[in-house]
Amino acid sequence: MAKIAVTWKKSTIGYKYDQRRTIASLGLRRLHQTVIHDDNPVIRGMLHHVQHLVEVEEVNK
Repeated sequence: MAKIAVTWKKSTIGYKYDQRRTIASLGLRRLHQTVIHDDNPVIRGMLHHVQHLVEVEEVNK
């Protein structure tokens, strides 16, 4: 299965609570932190919800 790297790039201060919870549920705890996830529709939906706060890259293995 393909992997994607998600990097938290912008603070959630001033954004809705559900967007903060989405960032947390992606496993991001600190600004500029990167996590690796499987590329599936659930994760893509979460990323679409916070696309203005994160940066997404495909990981080649």
